[in-house]
Amino acid sequence: MRYVWATGTHQGRIRERNEDAVFPESSGTAEGPVLAGVADGMGGHVAGNIASGLAVAAVTKRPSDDTVKVDDRVLAANAAILERVREDQNLAGMGTTMTLGRFNEDGTVDIAHVGDSRCYLFRDGELTQITADHTVVAELVALGHLKHEDVPTHPQRHFLTRSLGLGPVSVDTEHLDLHSGDRVLFCSDGLTSMLSDPEIAAIIEETSDVEATVWSLIEAANGAGGIDNITVAVVDARS
Repeated sequence: MRYVWATGTHQGRIRERNEDAVFPESSGTAEGPVLAGVADGMGGHVAGNIASGLAVAAVTKRPSDDTVKVDDRVLAANAAILERVREDQNLAGMGTTMTLGRFNEDGTVDIAHVGDSRCYLFRDGELTQITADHTVVAELVALGHLKHEDVPTHPQRHFLTRSLGLGPVSVDTEHLDLHSGDRVLFCSDGLTSMLSDPEIAAIIEETSDVEATVWSLIEAANGAGGIDNITVAVVDARS
């Protein structure tokens, strides 16, 4: 399988700095394996930008064709942040999300995930969320204590139940068989807090070029308010 990707990140219209990180940092194409993903430094915490940068550096330290599993890469990112905090207690409290995909030569993708950044699959005109948000409101919805439509206005909608950098962590994993024509989206919540899934799907469907898709999504999120940093990675699978 051949993969074509593009990535982008933007500070948004409100935040004073960008605490997100993305990999790869530039567009490209390859037969695979390919690593792609996003990290969202925890807003309101110390040095979220340092945490997200450390996470991306750790997960990409080994080559993409290395046999290290994606969840072990994310665990290494957690360890790197914790080690940095031990070296500098002024950074205590920093953390980040991480959603990472390894796109394999055989047309499969292995995904590892912690936090509320997301991975979506767009196939045959339908957008499907692959990862589960590690948030208080997501748990409330799963338990039937909160309606999905009430999530955007809930006062705890940004409260994470799991992140990197605050101690031992459990990593969710997914394995997908991709079809030629599939499009995989990784994004921080700066996108999903501004645009609904149908709005995201419409932009993905109407924009075939990966680079244009990335920046159309970012521009739309900024147009809707841009209250957070916005980071997007799009990977197309092509036979």
